[in-house]
Amino acid sequence: MEHIFSVIDTETTGLNARGYDRIAEIAIVSVDRTGDIVERWETLVNPDRDLGKASIHGITAAEVLDAPSFADIADEVAWRLAGTIPVAHNLSFDAAFLDAELRRAGCAPHPRYFADGLCTLKLSHRYLDAPARNLRALCEALGLAIDRPHSAGDDAEAAAGLLGVYLASEPVPGFYDLPFQSASFREWSHPEPVAHPRCRLRGAPTAGGAHFLERLVDRLPPGGTTADEGAYLDLIDRALLDRRISVHEEAELVRLAGELGIDRGRAMELHEEYFIQFVASAFSDDVLTDAERTDLYAVAGMLAIDIERAESMVADGRSGRLSAPPRHSALRLEPGDLVVLTGDMSRSRPVIEELLLERGYRVHPNVTKRVKLVIAADPDSLSGKAKKARDYGIDVVSESYLWDVILAD
Repeated sequence: MEHIFSVIDTETTGLNARGYDRIAEIAIVSVDRTGDIVERWETLVNPDRDLGKASIHGITAAEVLDAPSFADIADEVAWRLAGTIPVAHNLSFDAAFLDAELRRAGCAPHPRYFADGLCTLKLSHRYLDAPARNLRALCEALGLAIDRPHSAGDDAEAAAGLLGVYLASEPVPGFYDLPFQSASFREWSHPEPVAHPRCRLRGAPTAGGAHFLERLVDRLPPGGTTADEGAYLDLIDRALLDRRISVHEEAELVRLAGELGIDRGRAMELHEEYFIQFVASAFSDDVLTDAERTDLYAVAGMLAIDIERAESMVADGRSGRLSAPPRHSALRLEPGDLVVLTGDMSRSRPVIEELLLERGYRVHPNVTKRVKLVIAADPDSLSGKAKKARDYGIDVVSESYLWDVILAD
């Protein structure tokens, strides 16, 4: 039997492996007995819930929308781990999440599999006299690089580098052969999946990919209709509330365009119609501030209107040649309206709630049909609140809308 170490790292939605938290990214780096890296496998994972502290792991909801669930990759993970020795920096943390996820997916590991593994954090005392024991500090002490800390793939590869140093430095012959004598190594096996799952890597195009217009048909079939295009313009208006079209909103625009028979060319015409009205709104007081100008061109970019065309329409607005009436936001948030917060925001929840209460808004703990708006740390949030809001047709906006519009002085 080949002696392989599986160096593991996971990024998770939180710290509670036995509760509601889930794995959001996993990497397994295979290392042979001499310390050489044999293979690196990694993927983002859709946890089907809020991602927790994105400030730590840097994963956005848009990145995981089309990532596999853990159930989709469970056989692959079990196959890669079975018959190897698990290794991780702070193994108990990653082991708790992996054990829970594998059992949930019906691929339970050997009862002692993780207990028989190796922890590069605990082993560091055997080889290094360093004041700090976190992965980055140990790698710096040994001259090992971590390109992206808190990226599962790079952290696993860094831990694999530590393991390589340990293997080369170990003075006791056979010390690292002992784990391969364990029952868990000899008894646990898992068949190779018939079909290997599609992995989703950081930095790859998000679920939205190219501009959503590219996902509309080039032209309508004979007899196509463009009825009720106002609904499409209204959805554009709602999507642009926070000046960010989320992946969920892109998907809804594509769906609605198909339902209404709006092809790519007609959608572009509607975008220009919307932008003309938007420009008219900006010039309604005959003054275009620098902030309004920046906002105009940001919106033009989101609607795929090129800079020359946008400049032409802005010039028409400045000269008063626009005939379109100003367009007003679809949302009117009034004192007394119910607002729901979701996700880990830049300021504490009690502080934000107090600021909203001071403005006369009511902060509600759950989403009901009476809620007017959901404010999310990530507008593509997979939290239960955000999902229910979309089901009810309630706008989900980013935190920037809170500060730039609702609480703006």
